[in-house]
Order: sequence, then structure tokens, then C-alpha cells
Amino acid sequence: MAGRAQPSGPAGSGGARGLLPLLLLLLSAAAIIPRGDGQNLVTEDVTVVEGDVATISCRVKNSDDSVIQLLNPNRQTIYFRDFRPLKDSRFQLVNFSNSELRVSLTNVSISDEGRYFCQLYTDPPQEIYTTITVLVPPRNLVIDIQKEIAVEGEEIELNCTAMASRPATTIRWFKGNKELTGKSEVEQWSDMYTVTSQLVLKVGREDDGVPVICLVDHPAVKDLQTQRYLEVMYKPQVRVSQNYPVQGLTREGEPLELTCAAFGKPQPTDMRWLRVDDEMPQHVVVSGSNLLISNLNKTDNGTYRCEASNAVGKSHADYMLFVYDTTATTEPAVHGFTQLPNSAEELDYGDLSGTAVPLNASPEALPTVQLSNASLAFRPDSRAGEEGAIRSVDHAVVGGVVAVVVFAMLCLLIILGRYFARHKGTYFTHEAKGADDAADADTAIINAEGGQNNSEEKKEYFI
Repeated sequence: MAGRAQPSGPAGSGGARGLLPLLLLLLSAAAIIPRGDGQNLVTEDVTVVEGDVATISCRVKNSDDSVIQLLNPNRQTIYFRDFRPLKDSRFQLVNFSNSELRVSLTNVSISDEGRYFCQLYTDPPQEIYTTITVLVPPRNLVIDIQKEIAVEGEEIELNCTAMASRPATTIRWFKGNKELTGKSEVEQWSDMYTVTSQLVLKVGREDDGVPVICLVDHPAVKDLQTQRYLEVMYKPQVRVSQNYPVQGLTREGEPLELTCAAFGKPQPTDMRWLRVDDEMPQHVVVSGSNLLISNLNKTDNGTYRCEASNAVGKSHADYMLFVYDTTATTEPAVHGFTQLPNSAEELDYGDLSGTAVPLNASPEALPTVQLSNASLAFRPDSRAGEEGAIRSVDHAVVGGVVAVVVFAMLCLLIILGRYFARHKGTYFTHEAKGADDAADADTAIINAEGGQNNSEEKKEYFI
């Protein structure tokens, strides 16, 4: 008996060792695969702005009163049912029941970011995690401008910096209501991002006082922006207005009063009147921005210019005067105001105009018209209505006479050419007919048909 029992001992021990790995495999599979009782955990990821409150919710579907607990990223238990083992007072219980465990986390910081685990004590246990993402808005938003005061036509550089944000911000530029495009660079410091956007802008006089806005697009903040107002210096804008006569012709013997208005930044300090290509008549009175001729005459005809200058440059406006006879009644088509550009830049900004303005007009009320080449070629004056029509008639008459003369000469040349073409060739005469058989010259003359005999036949007798 004892001999038979000994072999059976080792054989039984070996069978137990063979079943142990299979049992461990089944237990591990049971731990991974949830039981078919229908219970499962539900949670959602949380995105929160730094300093705000994050709420973590662990919910159970088809609950059977199993225990729920919440763990932090370090696998430390925050709440076991409604008990808080973790000594962090920022975690507060919001709701506890058999189907939900809801916990709030106040004053969230970047160190709180990570995975939080919801566990359900079933057989086997179930687990699911939720991720807390912390957003950090830009700490500061600053616009740095290359030049505080710019001159029209210059290019200035502006830089907008959004510091210490998470994730990186997107910077947009606006000039007034118009969006512009800048160039951005991103720098990363640890978990934070600093974004700098550069804008290069060519400024004109119309940009003076216009805000340049730096706007930030970031999920942690809305409508975060800063702005700087542009300050642009520009040359004077000059206008000449006719005070008297208000309308109608500038007639001989009547007065003429002109006023010059100039606006610029800085305000023009020097303003003067002059006569283009001639000396100013002695009887013309200039008083500051006003020009007065009390008694017009034909010698006053010409172009009168008002010049204004400031620290940036000089501009002018012209008035072309034509004095009519006292009996003239035709109204001019346009007034005698014109202003020519001093440079190509003035054409780009459209700051010139050939219209009259009231004396009390403000700089904003001044008309702004962009001149074309065609408009620059036309320089109206006070005699445009009458003299322009006379000149057009004279040119038409002269052109018609010249056309008739040219046409007559062409016809004459054609007739002469045809005449000479028809009479061109070789011609034969009968003077030497019969002279070939003559012995000498006298006989040839006698025998020729046009000789003496024939001449006698042509004699005429008068009684």
C-alpha cells in the first residue's frame, strides 16, 4: 500500500502545478472583461481656464449600489463614496448617490492638469478616466510702435506681443475696420507660449488719428485687444475760395476778393500770395490769407498762387483770372480754381481738388478728389465759358480752310500728271521730205514739200 501510495503523491502535486497557470489566466481575463450585469461608468473630459472651477462627474448606468471612488493623476483617492481621504480642501463634494459621484475643484492651476480615474467596485472592478485640460489666457498684450510720430509716405513697424499663454494665441490686426495681415512668431517656455506679430504699414495723411488694433483669438478669453492711435504729419492742403464776386464774370472795374485756406499737420506757419510768371500788380492788396483787387483791369489777367508750408513740406493752389469787358454777360462754365500736385505722392493720397470751399469749412469738410492725368491736363480759368467757345470756333474755321487748300492742290497735281502722261512720245515732221535724193543742199530745199514751191502756194494777195 505504501509503495503504491508514494508514486501517487508526486503525480497529484504535478497536476496541481499544471492547473495554476490556467487559473491565473482566467482570473486576469475576468478582470479585463466586464461582467454581463449591464453596469458601466460614464464621464466626460473637462476643459477649464486657469483659476476657474472644474467639475468631475463619475456616473453609473444600471447601478446596483456598488461603491464609486475618484482618484487623482497620482492614483491617490480623492473621494471614496462621500468621504474625502485626500487633504486638499479645493476638492469639494457636489453630489453623491448610488449612480453618481460629482466633485468640484476650485482655483485650478496647470499642476492640476492630467487624468482623473473613476472606479466602480464591482466583480471585477471597472475603471474609466477623464482628462482635465487647463487653458491659460495671455498674461499681457502690448503694442510696440517703431515711430510715435510718422510722416506721410513712410513705412512704420508695429509689434504686438501676447505673453505666457496656453495654447499659443492667434493675433489679428485691424486698421479701423479693415483687417490687415501680419507676420507671427511663436516662442515656447516650458508649458507656456509667447506670440509676437509684426505689421509693416505705409501711412498717409488719411491715417492720422486712426486706431491700429491688435486682437487675440484664444479659447480662454474673448474680445481681448489693445490699440494704438496713429499720428501722421503731412504737408498742407491748400484751397482758394472766391469771396467776391460770388458768381458770374470777373468784369473790368469791379473788385475781386480771394481767400486762401490751408490745413496740415503741423498747422502751416507760412502762407503767401504770388503771381505766376509775372510780378504782382502794385494795386493788389494782400492781407494774410486774403487777396484784394479793388478795381480790375485787363493787366490783372494771369494766374495767382497761394503757397503754404510747414515742417513737412510745401503745397499750393492756383486761381486763373481773366478780366471781361463791362458789357460781357456770358457766365463762365467753371470758376478759376485749380490746384496742381507738387509730387506724385500727392496724387496717391488724393488730397488735391479744384473746387471752391466756404471760408468757415473745417479740414474734415474739405472735398478730397483723386486726380487723373486727364483732369491734370485741364486747367480751368475764369474765362473758360466764353473764350473756350471762341477758340473752338476759330480752330474749326482755320482747319476747314486748310483742308480746302490741300484738296485743291492735290486735284491740280493729278490733272497736271495726267496731261503730261498723255503728251509724252516721239514726233515726226515733214520739213526734210524729198531731200534724200537731192544732189546738193540747194536742190534738196527746192524739191522738199515744205520748200519754195509750196511757199508760193501759200502767198496771199491784197488788192
